[in-house]
Amino acid sequence: MNAAETVETDPQQELAAPEHAGQTEHDTQPHQGHGHDDDEHQHAPALHPELTRSLEVEIPAEEVSAAFRTVTKSYSKQARIPGFRIGKVPPTLIRSRFQEQIRQDVVERILPAHFRAAIEKSGLKPVSQPQVTELHLADNEPLKFKAVFEVLPAIDITGYQEIRVPRPDTALTEAEFEAELERVRDSRSTMEPVGEERPLREGDWAQITFKGQVQPVGERLEASGAPIDLPIDEPIEGSDVSVEVGGKNTLPAFSQALEGANVGQELKFEVAYPADFGEARLAGKTIAYDVEVKGIKRRIAPEFNDEFARELGEYETFEQFRSELREHLASDKRRRLEAEAKDQLLGALAERYQFPIPESLVHQQVDARLDRGLRALAQQGMREEDMRKLDFGRLRAAQRDAAINEVKGMLLLDRIAEEEKIEASAAEVERELEIVSVQTREPLETLRARLTEDGSIVRLREQVRREKTGNLLFERLGA
Repeated sequence: MNAAETVETDPQQELAAPEHAGQTEHDTQPHQGHGHDDDEHQHAPALHPELTRSLEVEIPAEEVSAAFRTVTKSYSKQARIPGFRIGKVPPTLIRSRFQEQIRQDVVERILPAHFRAAIEKSGLKPVSQPQVTELHLADNEPLKFKAVFEVLPAIDITGYQEIRVPRPDTALTEAEFEAELERVRDSRSTMEPVGEERPLREGDWAQITFKGQVQPVGERLEASGAPIDLPIDEPIEGSDVSVEVGGKNTLPAFSQALEGANVGQELKFEVAYPADFGEARLAGKTIAYDVEVKGIKRRIAPEFNDEFARELGEYETFEQFRSELREHLASDKRRRLEAEAKDQLLGALAERYQFPIPESLVHQQVDARLDRGLRALAQQGMREEDMRKLDFGRLRAAQRDAAINEVKGMLLLDRIAEEEKIEASAAEVERELEIVSVQTREPLETLRARLTEDGSIVRLREQVRREKTGNLLFERLGA
């Protein structure tokens, strides 16, 4: 139910003029691409057979002829052809020279309005930009075409109020607060050498240089039925590495070997790493280490006082910092756990109700996910030429299951909102616009005008409506 995960589609889409209208009377499938270079991304999706509908439309010949005359006259006023003054080029020459462009303009001029009228008469509601097929266009003849599109599925949500998931306990515990407070202090701590000559003890930080060698357990290891060679010739090395003796993130074998050691002492010991160890090259292996202790340091933690608070930000006292930190942590935990519960609830709804999903919406959601991913890669510094080398077919396939689940969840929320008579008020949409304005640093008036012009304001309103619906379902968990 995250705003970024909503279905990015506009229910008010119009029928766009077919591409290459001036070249063929056969099937064409106009599709607005999203800027990627893979072929699959550039073509309209196959439609779900259970949700596919079509309309055959015919436009009278006299209207077609009038459109040809109007468009031709427009071209005559602007065309620059050697041997003719501007505005004096014969219409026959204009039609010959600009045949394809004129035909395309004629289609764009008269086709959308007739399609809208046919849709209103039929009572059907396309959920995406229709695909135009069997286009016949000639002057002095009726324009004929077939529009193929998907409609929303009928969704029976009987019993949705009965679906329950565990309501989380979102209260911040004192242990969680104290742990975060210590983490903040640790981030401001400094490391100082221990001046006295003494051995390492628990709580010290050992400065070490080490070399580790994987211990062979046989020439080959069977893992999941597949033989894997052990990389016994690749040493693991490190210099000037800090290790906390007895620290929660230090393996017990390291702490046991280091405790009691002196600066300059060389140690030999083995460490058996668990199979689920976070670093793949060490997981499940036994490493023989040669370690030299280069120094001993201790962490100096700052005191919790007003000066410490002022170093962290615009806080006057430490108590003010504590209070605001607690409030922030509590709010963050509440939002996180409530979002997880809402996702679980939506998952339970999706599992209970089965219905066909419009392929056009899945296609659009895959596009939306890819576009967000590409923007993230660009922000991380990935070059455009490297993006072009990505396997978009594989990337699209990898996004499909998640896109299907997202579309299904949104359709369910829309259906429940309809049942509950939930709407997004103008004030709620305005509040969301203000949030987006702050996040994007785009002036509110500019943002509102842009989203209204390109139709995105409709998606924003749908997003607010879905979030309200999800909140209602979540609140009922505690009823």
